[in-house]
Amino acid sequence: MLESVGSLTGSPWVYAVVAVSVLFDVFLPVLPSGVLVIMAATAAAAGTGAATGEVPHDVPDILVLTLCATTASVAGDLVAYRLAWRGGDRLDRALARSPRLSLAQERLGTALARGGGALVVLARFAPAGRSVVSLGAGAARRRARDFLPWSALAGLSWATYSVALGYFGAHWLGATWLATGVSALALLAAGAAATYLVRRT
Repeated sequence: MLESVGSLTGSPWVYAVVAVSVLFDVFLPVLPSGVLVIMAATAAAAGTGAATGEVPHDVPDILVLTLCATTASVAGDLVAYRLAWRGGDRLDRALARSPRLSLAQERLGTALARGGGALVVLARFAPAGRSVVSLGAGAARRRARDFLPWSALAGLSWATYSVALGYFGAHWLGATWLATGVSALALLAAGAAATYLVRRT
């Protein structure tokens, strides 16, 4: 598996690649940031000997990988939030043209006003949910102190879950494409469940 991921798994550049992917998938949800995190965590499992019983060479550290993905997630949310905050009337009109975005913005505002941000955490797992929530919070001029703590919790939850999938998937199934595939499917399943729960909120 390490060979399939490539030489990046043995260098600090793997953290940069993961961080850039996670940072920008708030704007481009099609980026495979979750899969990259899973692959790096699978490589980490192989390197610690969890999957193979051997300790070959330098591989990503799971704690650093988790912190890297979490930090990039929160940073991406903050960038989207600030851009939407400054978007003014143009962004407001764009949101108004989309019933889905308008509804999401209204639900987010209600949730944050009640002091609950579970919607922010759930949306982090849903496809494009992170984008809708971050842009919606900024467009609605929600206070950063109401939004960012939940964004941090969402990023940490998503990063921990993704890293755990890759790490334990490799431990149980070996550092193979099968482990990565099963872990990616588990991430997609969590996204589907989050989407369902967000719609019912």
